[in-house]
Amino acid sequence: MVSLEDLRRIYILGSLTDEMLEKMQSVCQLHLFGERDVIFREGQKAENFYMLLKGKLLLEVEVSETIMISLGSIKSGYSFGWSALLSGASHTSYAICSEPCEVLSIPGRKFQDLLNEDHIMGYKIMEIVSKILKNRLERRTSQFLKVMSKHPDLQKLLGL
Repeated sequence: MVSLEDLRRIYILGSLTDEMLEKMQSVCQLHLFGERDVIFREGQKAENFYMLLKGKLLLEVEVSETIMISLGSIKSGYSFGWSALLSGASHTSYAICSEPCEVLSIPGRKFQDLLNEDHIMGYKIMEIVSKILKNRLERRTSQFLKVMSKHPDLQKLLGL
């Protein structure tokens, strides 16, 4: 069983009260994965939201049959599988364990229901989710601009 102490170690749940955490606890499941295990695949229906209790995993996309690109890593205490918070969505990347992992999962629909039933909990979680997604967008935009600035055709256009 998932303990309240386990849930307190998850960043997006950090501001929740014990009562709120108990609601989460009732729908959470613990899963153990080995190194190189795939938790979900790009294009797969997003049914569960995940929180990494222990370990490290990579979010990767397949650009060809022989090339995978890493979008980033998830470390202990952080969440992934955000697409499960959107009805009918699919995962946009692979989640692959880079070492043995302990992962908490919540069915996306049940997570949405909890947030709809307790608006204060919903606000607290969505406030943190917004900050996380904003930081990811800024980081990826910066990476994109850095790569684009080194493109030879753009360097010619810019007179570099």
